[in-house]
Amino acid sequence: MEKKQIIALLNEDFVRELEASMIYTQNSFLMDECDPSRVTEAIAVDEMRHMWWLADLITKRGGKPTMEHRELDFGEENLQSQLKRQIKLESDGIKTYTHQIEIIDDEEVVGVLKHILDEEKRHRKEFRERLEGIGK
Repeated sequence: MEKKQIIALLNEDFVRELEASMIYTQNSFLMDECDPSRVTEAIAVDEMRHMWWLADLITKRGGKPTMEHRELDFGEENLQSQLKRQIKLESDGIKTYTHQIEIIDDEEVVGVLKHILDEEKRHRKEFRERLEGIGK
């Protein structure tokens, strides 16, 4: 795979992590229940760290990280909706990273993507546990 193609994929990842970090940050402020709020806040920080790693990969390959993102969908302003939206974002990321790991032939990039993938799976699990705990 050419460097330009890898940079383009990494920039898509960078934007997805940017969007997730903004959504999770806002949702953590709006969540009434403390535990889901703190977990969401901590995961927002993880997503920002992923952005750092992706930006490093992009710039090492001669690219520039893009900050252009789509209109953000925060979910409705209730805990259940917010957690469902966050689970979907993590699931989408898991699917994307899994595919990219299969098609990218750059060892450093694949190593970083595998690490991010592991964290995204953990994030989804954390959000699912909080969603299942609502009303208990």
